[in-house]
Amino acid sequence: MRSVWIGSAGFLGAVSRYQIGEWIGRHTRSAFPWGTLAVNLSGCLLLGFLITVMSERLVRQPDLRAAVTVGFLGAYTTFSTFAYETLRLGEDGSSGLAVLNVAASVGLGVLAAWAGTVMGRAV
Repeated sequence: MRSVWIGSAGFLGAVSRYQIGEWIGRHTRSAFPWGTLAVNLSGCLLLGFLITVMSERLVRQPDLRAAVTVGFLGAYTTFSTFAYETLRLGEDGSSGLAVLNVAASVGLGVLAAWAGTVMGRAV
C-alpha cells in the first residue's frame, strides 16, 4: 500500500514541478533556468522542513512520510534529496564525504549528461 501512496504523491510532485517550472519560465524569459532553480531550492526547503517536522514533532506515520518525501518531493526534485543527504553527512561529522558527494554528483552528473548527449547524437 505504501507504494500506491508514493506513486500517487509522485504524480502530484511531477505535475507541480512541471507547472511551476513552466510558469516561471514564461515570466522570466531568460536563458538562465530560473524555473529549475526555483523548483530545486523550494524542494530543498520543503524536504528539510517536512522531514524534520514529520520526524521530530508529529507522530510518526511512515506511509505519510514516504508519500510526501519519496513520492511528492522525489518527483518534484531529486536535488532536494541530494542536498539533504549532503547536509546530514556534514552534520554527522563526515564533512569529507559531504564534499565528495557534492563534487562527484555535480562533476560526474555534468560528465554523464555530456556522455548521454554524445551517445544520443551518435545513434
